[in-house]
Amino acid sequence: MEIIEAIILGIVQGLTEFLPVSSSGHLEIVKAIFGNDDVGELSMMTTVVLHFATALSTIVIFRKDVGEILKGLFQFKKNEELMFSLKIILSMIPAAFIGFFFDDLIDSFFHSQILLVGFMLLITGLLLFLADKAKNTNKDVNFKNAFIIGISQAIAILPGISRSGATIGTSVLLGIDREKSARFSFLMVVPLIFGKIAKDLLDGAFTEENIPMLSLSVGFIAAFLTGLVACTWMISIVKKSKLTYFSIYCFIVGTIAIGWSMI
Repeated sequence: MEIIEAIILGIVQGLTEFLPVSSSGHLEIVKAIFGNDDVGELSMMTTVVLHFATALSTIVIFRKDVGEILKGLFQFKKNEELMFSLKIILSMIPAAFIGFFFDDLIDSFFHSQILLVGFMLLITGLLLFLADKAKNTNKDVNFKNAFIIGISQAIAILPGISRSGATIGTSVLLGIDREKSARFSFLMVVPLIFGKIAKDLLDGAFTEENIPMLSLSVGFIAAFLTGLVACTWMISIVKKSKLTYFSIYCFIVGTIAIGWSMI
């Protein structure tokens, strides 16, 4: 992977992680455009590293929320912060289960699966279209909804299914306030990404000779900086209820990806 390619992948990840258009799907499309022939495991690692960068940008943007959650947890008593943290943990279970038991299968989805990406983008577009028609409410996330949203996040492991689109869309369809949906969606992925990075470090994945550390580092920085801007932008978009535009975008890109894969 060349430096320029890494920068472009980083920018694509930073923008599309928070916009509901599937960052992993776009990364696979860009890799295909560059003729990137990395095997599934290495391609998946690139995706994880770039997701780690945007997870850090999430912490920066929501640093006040994260600080309050940690402060509340260290009070060692039942409070709002503890309840929110338990909901986050509950939402992680489906994706953690899939990631732990089907790791090799997931890797296979991240290697020139453009046809899959195309069809999944169409599904993302449909979900966003339906979510944009839902009525706005002041409802908060409860434990039952947290688990349902977690299932959406697990399904979004597939490239082309937008994680933010799936989780925010599901939240809105459940009647949860749009701003609260975005906040929960962005924070719920952070522990999962950190867990995946920790697992790869313990497995020695980053010490292998064929890992392009310089390119990954450059891509990481690009994704982090771009993510800072996109995260703030997306919260504003969700509040203003403009998900239909992204729905149309997903339909267009998904159709192009399907057509391209068949050429």
